[in-house]
Parts: sequence; C-alpha cells; structure tokens
Amino acid sequence: MQAPLLSTSADDTEKAFYDAVSRSDIDGLMALWAEDEEIICVHPGSTRLVGHATIRASFEAIFERGAVHIEPVQLHISRNMLTEVHNIIEKVQRTPEMTPDIHILCTNVYIKTARGWRITLHHASVAPGRAPSELFRVNMLH
Repeated sequence: MQAPLLSTSADDTEKAFYDAVSRSDIDGLMALWAEDEEIICVHPGSTRLVGHATIRASFEAIFERGAVHIEPVQLHISRNMLTEVHNIIEKVQRTPEMTPDIHILCTNVYIKTARGWRITLHHASVAPGRAPSELFRVNMLH
C-alpha cells in the first residue's frame, strides 16, 4: 500500500506505518516520512539514524528477517495544529525463543506538510517487564 498523496491525519499516517511494517513494504513505509533530510529513527538497542537513506537501509535489514507484526496499544497524544506526538506501548508478536517480559515504548512525531501528515521521528526502545495493563490516565488539576 503506497501512502496517500495527502494524509488527512497523523492517525492515518500511523496506521499506514504499522501496516507497511507488517507487510515489509519498504516503499510504502518510506513514503510516509517527511521530505526533510533531518528525519530521525531509533530502533530498540540501536543508535540514532538520520536521513532517508540510513533509515531505509535499517528497515530493509529488519525486513530481510521477515515481517514485524506490531500492535500499537495505550496511545497517548499531544498535539497542536502542525505537530502531533504519539507515545505508544507496542505489543510485538513474539516467537517462543524471544524474551516475554519486555515491551516496547515508542514515540512517533508527525508534522503537517503540504502533502499531509508525515513522520519526522520514530523512537522505539525496549522496557523491562510486561507492559502495564492499565490504560494511561491523566490527572488534571482545575
């Protein structure tokens, strides 16, 4: 699935991102990134990757091992008119030999461009223990 020419929301871009990852669709995935060369990606246990070529190469290496099935859960969003920050717990389908007592914390940053909402940062890291079962709650002071 190619990214639509105009993504109407950051949520749509995020859904397309996880769909492309699940299908190992490198072209569809890269079409979702901002055109800026200062885009950043950090995979769990990896260094910071900057720019389209480096990020593309990293995902190609990941996809060589097969599709990655990730379910974003417990989404928390901060937004303004031109930027959205999504903080997510990622539930990754595991094989029996993978360590079960970890979860992935992820931050995706989206910017609104003339071509719609695009990814400018994807940062994922491993967190110890099982993912919290309670949904994120905000305590607001009035």
